[in-house]
Amino acid sequence: MKATLKNLIPLSLCYLGLLSLLQSCTNEGATITSATAYQTWSSYLGDPGRSHYSTLSQITKENLDQLKVTWSYEAADQGQMQMNPIVVDSILYGVTAALRIVALNATTGEEIWQFGDSVKVWHSTSRGVSYWENGDDKRILGTRGSHLFALNAHTGKPIASFGDNGKIDLRSGMPDSAKDKFVISNTPGTIYKDLIIMPLRISEGIAAAPGDVMAFNVVTGKLEWVFHTIPHPGEAGFETWKDSTAYKSPLVGAANNWAGMAVDEEAEIIYVPTGSAAPDFYGGVRLGSNLYANSLVALNANTGEHLWHFQFTHHDVWDRDPPAPPNLLMVERDGKKIPAVAQVTKQGYVYVFHRITGEPLFDIEEKPMPKSVLDGEATWPTQPIPVQPKPFARMSQDLTENDISPFAENSEELRAIFRNSDRRQYGPPNTSPTFLLPGYDGAAEWGGAAADPDDGILYVNSNEMAWNLQMAPNTAIASGTPLGEATYQRHCVSCHQTDRKGVAASGFPSLIGLNLKKSKRDVMKTITNGKGMMTGFPQLTKEELQALTRFLFNEEIKHTVVSETSQTAVDKVLYKHTGYSKFLDSNGLPGISPPWGTMHAIDLNTGDYKWSIPFGNTPELGDKGVGTGSENYGGAVVTANGLLFIGATRDGYFRIFDKTNGALLWEYQLPAAAFATPAMYEVDGKQYIAIACGGEKLGTEKGNQIIAFALEE
Repeated sequence: MKATLKNLIPLSLCYLGLLSLLQSCTNEGATITSATAYQTWSSYLGDPGRSHYSTLSQITKENLDQLKVTWSYEAADQGQMQMNPIVVDSILYGVTAALRIVALNATTGEEIWQFGDSVKVWHSTSRGVSYWENGDDKRILGTRGSHLFALNAHTGKPIASFGDNGKIDLRSGMPDSAKDKFVISNTPGTIYKDLIIMPLRISEGIAAAPGDVMAFNVVTGKLEWVFHTIPHPGEAGFETWKDSTAYKSPLVGAANNWAGMAVDEEAEIIYVPTGSAAPDFYGGVRLGSNLYANSLVALNANTGEHLWHFQFTHHDVWDRDPPAPPNLLMVERDGKKIPAVAQVTKQGYVYVFHRITGEPLFDIEEKPMPKSVLDGEATWPTQPIPVQPKPFARMSQDLTENDISPFAENSEELRAIFRNSDRRQYGPPNTSPTFLLPGYDGAAEWGGAAADPDDGILYVNSNEMAWNLQMAPNTAIASGTPLGEATYQRHCVSCHQTDRKGVAASGFPSLIGLNLKKSKRDVMKTITNGKGMMTGFPQLTKEELQALTRFLFNEEIKHTVVSETSQTAVDKVLYKHTGYSKFLDSNGLPGISPPWGTMHAIDLNTGDYKWSIPFGNTPELGDKGVGTGSENYGGAVVTANGLLFIGATRDGYFRIFDKTNGALLWEYQLPAAAFATPAMYEVDGKQYIAIACGGEKLGTEKGNQIIAFALEE
């Protein structure tokens, strides 16, 4: 069955008038964003359409030998920096590893101001800040914990008239039941007129906060509108949840936008990709297709009114949330330019829609998928698969035993695991292993795709890392179990394992000997606030938090125990996820054959690929690792004059490719790997490109620098 407009909820009559007007303008040469917007970098990923695109042309294919480091800034703290800087009035704004917001001279890297505690270190990641101005009132908006701050762009001081002396709690627009739950934001909010629409990162487990899309007034901090991603009674989509109380259920939540949004300012539409409903992996407590989870939702940016949507994964039990903001661009059909929105996915698919109507611009087929055999679970019978473009990553169902890595010393062991895993497309989670490729983090990841916004070409870097997905019965906590041990089993064991040894190769550290590395105070802060990819658990009672900390420090008090009447919401779910486990060989390298990272240029006018190449190298393999590709996180910047700039790889290089054919033109070894998207800008007629080098992810060394490149004088 093909997805058509019949699958979409109808547009309002007033909106149809706007539709007719805009459709009449979609002739050859029409654009939505003016060319001057691509000469600055004052928005996340370059512009409101998230194009990662620049028309600056001082740096060319012919003068790359003159491209040098022109300044570097050393942050006060080390660690992963995912942020994409923005530049306004010759000032570069960014965020350090400990969430300190900094303003730097964009030509020298000299610090102008810093906002953040001088001692307190926040354990999270941020992809940057937002900028708003009205005359002389110029503001930087960024987050720390659950708070959104509005800062004077020139001084870094909080603006007292915004919310509570310069800050608001993001949970202030949520129901009272969410007030003590984990809610932060890793991605800059989207500015539209005097609104900032906020992405939210929330728990992915039982009792997560609802993933409401909220717009706040930039001037006052007041909540202006809310869109319920888990519909309330009387709202469209409510019928897609079998449990009519899902919107307020103590077991269900999320369906949040965490990856960021794109906005068409002329059409006054904001495009919101939403994540999966919680809890992940077991959907027996949230039966139905679960709108508006795993969807691209087009909303009236002024009011939050639903205009159209498309759901990429029905009843998601694989954590297949869209990982990045969509790209707004023009594509050509029958000699006419059409405003389009393209969404890359973890599955390796690109979905392309008419930006105004939501009509798919390539056929999408609802294909039958396997049924779950877990008690209480009911996976959706079909999933939507685009006919074009073809996927930009290999998939589990495409592999055979011949695709086991030729570098693996334990290839027979890997073949046995491979043979005994469910490798079907959308193979449902089970108590036996499911082979997940692309993996949890996806083919596309939060770095997203770059676009030639007027030519219809999409550039996307991709991962090919397989993981094992497995479930286990959620056995009840035995009465008499010490409270700290019970709390660990409920909330920590899927990542850090029963023996507390973690899975280092998958990014989950061992907790053995924690008392020798951290203080109890620091551990309790991390448990409450989260750290990196770990969500926080502010909902734990004081008694649970203290008991868990004692358990981690091997000081469990035996008389504080679980009674038969103290079962929690977590205990009511029939199955639990056994943990995140990469499919690796005995040397810690991917267990499937290369390439392990790729880069692609996709022509969305035709659906065909212009080129595909391996992306990154594997230093552990020496010369044999050249061209194998590597895991990569962070996006590219493309220019009108034919260049593609990108860091992102585990090997720690910054590279420039010819965007027309994928040829490598230039590379530079960074002081630390750059898991971030660069920013391109111009000051006083000189073109710069800056990138954050924080390392730490994928086992790389920590760094603390922001580096800018320019042509030698």
